[in-house]
Amino acid sequence: MGLLNFFKPSPHIKEIEDTSVVASKYRYWRFRIFIGMYVGYAFYYFTRKSLVFAMPALMSSLGYTKSQLGILASILSISYGLSKFASGIVADRSNPRAFMAFGLILTGVFNIFFGMSHSLILFALFWGLNGWFQGWGWPPCARLLTHWYSQNERGRWWGVWNTSHNVGGLLIPILASACAASYGWQYAMMVPGILCIGAGLFLIFCLRDTPQSLGLPPIEKFRGEESDAEIKAHEKELTTKEALIEHVLKNRFIWVLAISYFFVYIVRVGINDWGQLFLYEHKKYSLLFAGSCIGLFELGGFFGSLAAGFLSDKVYKGRRGPVNVLFTLGVVLAMGVLWFSPAGLRLFDMASMFLIGFFIFGPQMLIGMAAAELSHKKAAGTATGFVGWIAYLGAAMAGYPVGKVTQDFGWGGFFTLLIGCGVVATLLLAPLWSVKKGKDLELESA
Repeated sequence: MGLLNFFKPSPHIKEIEDTSVVASKYRYWRFRIFIGMYVGYAFYYFTRKSLVFAMPALMSSLGYTKSQLGILASILSISYGLSKFASGIVADRSNPRAFMAFGLILTGVFNIFFGMSHSLILFALFWGLNGWFQGWGWPPCARLLTHWYSQNERGRWWGVWNTSHNVGGLLIPILASACAASYGWQYAMMVPGILCIGAGLFLIFCLRDTPQSLGLPPIEKFRGEESDAEIKAHEKELTTKEALIEHVLKNRFIWVLAISYFFVYIVRVGINDWGQLFLYEHKKYSLLFAGSCIGLFELGGFFGSLAAGFLSDKVYKGRRGPVNVLFTLGVVLAMGVLWFSPAGLRLFDMASMFLIGFFIFGPQMLIGMAAAELSHKKAAGTATGFVGWIAYLGAAMAGYPVGKVTQDFGWGGFFTLLIGCGVVATLLLAPLWSVKKGKDLELESA
C-alpha cells in the first residue's frame, strides 16, 4: 500500500496567502523541479540510446546484420510508443515524482539485463521492457511543464528542458563507445544502466507534484495571465474517459499533430540511428569522425530547441505552428544538402548534420507542446502520450523498415524516403499556422 500511495497525486493543501512567500516558494520549486526533470530526462537517453552506440561492436562480436539490429530498434520504438500512450493516461492521475523516478530506475535494470544476455530472443525481451519503462519519462514532464510554467513563457522553459535530449544524446556516445572499446559491448549497456538507477533516486529527491500540493496558487493565477473563470475551467478534474475521448480522440487538431509527428520521427530517428553508418559506408569517414558528426546532430538539436521555444514565445506570441512549418522545411533542405554534397567535404557534412539536428528538434519539441496546449490542462499527459505513441510508430518505421529500404535500395532510397517524410510533415503542419491554444479551436469550429 505504501508504494501505491506514493504513486497517488499529492492532495491540494491550503493556499498560502502571503504573496512574498508564494513568490519565493515558486522561484525555489520551479528551479528545483526543472533541474530534476532536466537531469532525469537526460539520463533516460542513456538507457534509450545505449544500443545505438553498441551496434558496431555487436555486429563484429556476434555477427548480427543491419536488419536484425533494426528489429531491436523497432521493438523499442513500438513498446515505447505504446507505453507513452498508456502512461500518458495514467500520468495525468499520478504523482510525477514517483512515476518518472521508477521508470528511470527500471530502464536501468533492463539495460543491465540486456548486457548480461547473448541471444536475440533475450535481447528483444529486455529491449522491449526497456522501451516500456522509457515511456514513463515524457508524460510526467508534460504534466509538470504544464502546471508549473504558463502559456506565455512555456515555449522557453520547454525549449530549455528539451535540450536534455541533446545533452543525453551528446554524452551517451562518449560513454557507450568508450565502454565498448575498452571492455566490450556488454559494458556499453550495463554502465548506463547503473548510472540511471542512481539518477532515479535523485528524481525522488527533486520532484514534487502540482503547485497546489505545496500550498501555491495555480501558475496562471500567480502570473496573472488568466481570469478566475478560465483558471477554474483549466483546473477542473477530468475523468479518464473525458480526457481521452473528449479532449484527445475527438480533437481533430490532435490528430493532425499526431500524424505529422509520425513523419517527423521517421526523419529524426532515421538520421540519429543510421547517420553514423551512412557517413562511414558512403562518405568513407572513420567511425570516430562519423560518431562525432552524430554529436553535432545533437548539438544542433540543443540550439534548435532553444531557438524554437524562443521564436514561438517572443516572435509568434505563443503560436507553435509557424515554427513547426519553417523548421520542417529547413530539415528537408538540410537533408538534401547532406545527400547531394560530394564525399570528402568534412566541414560541409559537419554543418549539414548540425543543421538537420537544429531543424528537426524544433518540431520534435513543439508538436508535443502544441498537443498539451490544444487539449486540456488536466489531459496534458494523455494528449502528449497519444501523439507520442503515434510518433514512435514512426520511430519504429526508422528501425527495420528503413534498414530494409537502405539494404535493398542503398543510401539513395534512404534519403528519398526521409526527405519525402519531411515534405509530408510540412504540408500537414501548415494549416495549424494560426492556432494558439484550446480556446482557438472553439472559434474555428463555430
